[in-house]
Amino acid sequence: MSIAEIRDSLRNARRALQEDYIAHPHPARYLRAHAKLVDEHLRLVWKLLGLPRNLALVAVGGYGRAELFPKSDIDLLILLPQQPDEPLQHRLQELVGKLWDMGLEVGHSVRTIGDCMSEASDVTVQTNLMEARHITGNRALFVEMRETLATHLSRRAFYLAKVQEQEQRHTRFVDTDYNLEPNLKESPGGLRDLQTVLWISRACGFGHTWQALALADLITPTEARQIAHHEHLLQDLRIRLHYLSGRHDDRLVFEYQTALAGQLGISASAQRRASEHLMQHYYRTKRAVLQLNAVLLQTMRARIFPATETYPLNERFVARDDKLEARDEALFEKEPSAILESFLLLEQHPRLTGFSAQTLRALWRARKSIGSAFRKDPHNRSLFMEIFRQPQGLTHALRRMNQQDILGRYLPPFGRIVGQMQHDLFHVYTVDEHILMVVRNLRRFTLAQYAHEYPLCSKLIHDFARPEVLYIAGIFHDIAKGRGGDHATLGRVDAARFCRLHGMMREDTDLVVWLVEHHLTMSATAQKQDLSDQDVIAAFAAKIKNERYLAALYLLTVADIRGTSAKVWNAWKAQLLESLYHTTRRFLTSGKVADQVGEVRRLATETLSLYAIGPEVYELLWAQFDADYFLRHEPHEIAWHTRLLAHRVNSDTPIVKARLSRIGEGLQVMVYTQDKPFLFARICNFFARMSYNIMEAKVHTTQHGYALDSFQVMDANNEKTIYRDVMNYIEYELAQQLASEAPLAAPNVGRVSRQLKHFPIVPQVDISQDEKGRHILSVVAGDRPGLLARIAYLLAKHNIELSTAKINTLGSRAEDTFWINGDALERPQEVADLREALQLQLA
Repeated sequence: MSIAEIRDSLRNARRALQEDYIAHPHPARYLRAHAKLVDEHLRLVWKLLGLPRNLALVAVGGYGRAELFPKSDIDLLILLPQQPDEPLQHRLQELVGKLWDMGLEVGHSVRTIGDCMSEASDVTVQTNLMEARHITGNRALFVEMRETLATHLSRRAFYLAKVQEQEQRHTRFVDTDYNLEPNLKESPGGLRDLQTVLWISRACGFGHTWQALALADLITPTEARQIAHHEHLLQDLRIRLHYLSGRHDDRLVFEYQTALAGQLGISASAQRRASEHLMQHYYRTKRAVLQLNAVLLQTMRARIFPATETYPLNERFVARDDKLEARDEALFEKEPSAILESFLLLEQHPRLTGFSAQTLRALWRARKSIGSAFRKDPHNRSLFMEIFRQPQGLTHALRRMNQQDILGRYLPPFGRIVGQMQHDLFHVYTVDEHILMVVRNLRRFTLAQYAHEYPLCSKLIHDFARPEVLYIAGIFHDIAKGRGGDHATLGRVDAARFCRLHGMMREDTDLVVWLVEHHLTMSATAQKQDLSDQDVIAAFAAKIKNERYLAALYLLTVADIRGTSAKVWNAWKAQLLESLYHTTRRFLTSGKVADQVGEVRRLATETLSLYAIGPEVYELLWAQFDADYFLRHEPHEIAWHTRLLAHRVNSDTPIVKARLSRIGEGLQVMVYTQDKPFLFARICNFFARMSYNIMEAKVHTTQHGYALDSFQVMDANNEKTIYRDVMNYIEYELAQQLASEAPLAAPNVGRVSRQLKHFPIVPQVDISQDEKGRHILSVVAGDRPGLLARIAYLLAKHNIELSTAKINTLGSRAEDTFWINGDALERPQEVADLREALQLQLA
């Protein structure tokens, strides 16, 4: 056969293999068949080129395991008895070139046995050689290489190296993007974790199949079947993903999640997309793989590194080195309450880093004993509450309980949300992981080493009696996600039942239930309402029973927002929440909002006096400001504006000034110019082109027709921007553009993110009036560059003026609120036209 004929034969055989797999999916059989198929064609090429008989062609890596995925590389080792001369090097180069011509993506190395042993100091090379498989050529040379490797292999060193390699890989894949779009091979709980176990098992002589591990008594036959089942799902997804993408792509990105769900017969439900159901299957498999990986690595470690120190903890448990171990392997079957006791002991003995292999397996087997009778036992309820009351170790305890499938069995509502992902474009964790992140954040507030990050939170929680109330509220705040209906209302029922059954004090029960029901109230008020409006503060304060409730809600709100995604939290949101907390606290103690116009003017005057600026200097400027200006600006802002504008009240040219924001991130930008149409739209368009987000806009028109607009802006890319470097650019360029008389073109429509493309948000536009008769525009839409500029442009086209904007970005989701005015808002048809135009532009 010629190379062309071999290439056609390979292509046709691969196509037939694909068709057979789609019709009759069986991952393990497919992977072996694909490897065998490539073997046969490699032998044909080897024979056709007439390579010397003393060489050996060897498969390594995944191909060496006879696990060849559709688009994976073909990893080859060409084994030589001695260093090649120049003619042989040319022939080997010809071989590799022919293989690429055939459509095989080859990764190859050319080595002697001595070269292999020299390279084998690297654990990756050592692993590849350990899995090497003879394809054709000199078998004796291959056998010699395997035997030589065996003499070089240290099972203890190999174990430690592979465990360290896994830990480093897990750390690399902690990035939140990999929670939404996991790598089926490399992410924690992926195929690589299963391969790591088998590599170590093979190196230590325990076997290289799950059945062999069961025969070696490392796992039970049932566990061997379970792990094979999880491996089957991951392999199936990876095979299908390669075919869908048409390339070596192991990341389960949004583009393919829905299609994969369809191939697997998974359909959407009333509350959840098909892709969300698929991803829940994946996340539960991931958790099980992580669990079995931990059990097996611990079990093998116990055999490779026998314990050297043991001391008793009580009549049921001992410490074996740094691990907790049950004295009797059947303890949990005999005394089920010992399940919860074991986690309590880990909290109480910080030197313990986890469970011994024997106890870890026993816990995994005993988890099914947690049923209705277990949950009703008063002793178990007491133990569960004690876990929450410990001064340290709660986060680790809850994570271990979730990993062991114990938390979800003790709290069935929690069990339903394990592995549940919601593609709401800002939560980047599964619901159970998000909840545990919230509890973790609450615990961090108690730790002195994080006080600099959360000074107010640290102070409040330090003075908070019985902080377990907060942790329980954190557990239940999102526990009803995905059921349909309002999850806060449904969750309060679960929380009330839990508190009642666990004997919590009436006042603590009331607080937990209230927190679960109102856990979104503070963030919604801070980010969507006008905090300069005394009625807003009064209405919010009316929902707060006392200062303990306020502190608890503030702490839970900060922990909740920070637990959604690293990209959602920023200094601006921190400032809004802290400002709302302090203002509400003053209202609760005095019955009124302290920042009246007179008080604000007094504080601004005091600040100006520090600059030796007396009232006579800014009398003319302040005469142009109405009471609304003083209510909606902080005293330090007013002082800043006054210092810059006192001598330029009637400026003929635009004045733009920027300063580092007092919130510690971003810039505060002031614009002062004669008011004119499309002014706000021009400013928004300028910042959109800079890729800056406007976090808040305050628009004020003076008595003599000047616009005095204030903006909080931040880099949209969340980069460590040196804002001081761009201040002069903003001041000059924005002033130049505002001075221009050229008509403003419609802003460019930014590119839709991949998330929005596959999980689009139907725009929601609402125009209503509050109790004071002010018109409020609320917009919910997918965030993209230039969104605010387009909204501002449309408002200007409809002769609508904007007074204040609150910009709330949640990942790829925008929830913005605008206070607007204009004669057109009094005409229903024009309001309807504006609403329709906005919906069309935001779609």
